[in-house]
Amino acid sequence: MPADLTGTYVTLDDGRPAVRFSRLYGHPVDRVWHFVTDPDELAEWFPSRAEIDLRPGGAVKFTGDPNMPESHGTVLAVDPPRHLAFDWGGDEIRFDLAADGEGRTRFTLTHVPSEENTAARDSAGWEVCLAALDAKARGDRFEGPHAGVNAPWKEYYQGYLDAGVPSGAPIPGIDA
Repeated sequence: MPADLTGTYVTLDDGRPAVRFSRLYGHPVDRVWHFVTDPDELAEWFPSRAEIDLRPGGAVKFTGDPNMPESHGTVLAVDPPRHLAFDWGGDEIRFDLAADGEGRTRFTLTHVPSEENTAARDSAGWEVCLAALDAKARGDRFEGPHAGVNAPWKEYYQGYLDAGVPSGAPIPGIDA
């Protein structure tokens, strides 16, 4: 059975390729902001634990990803509790939050890859990560982004390949 893809491959106004995901959560903006900025909350769904100095130019420290060594990034833009953008290994990650009715938040994640051929691989990974965030927002337990061989990333990856999203980059933990 094919995976139900939620990411959209887009070209930004400045011509860069990106993948965009959007979710609606039954929480106010301040609570969702906590999901995406608190290191302990992030560790439950984001690929790495991220300690973020929430100011433009602030440092971001990424740890805990079994497929990547500790790394560092920089906050590119921040407007609490609505917008956060940071550099992660040369890629740009953006979180945008907007109130959507009483006590609900529209969350949009935009991943701007430094190399286009990572789009299918990274989109499949975001599907698994965002499923963990979706479960967290509902108060359910979920084996997060490092669920290992049980994570459905292969089905998502194949779905993005079938959709023509650029691919070819090595897959951490699989390709040597």
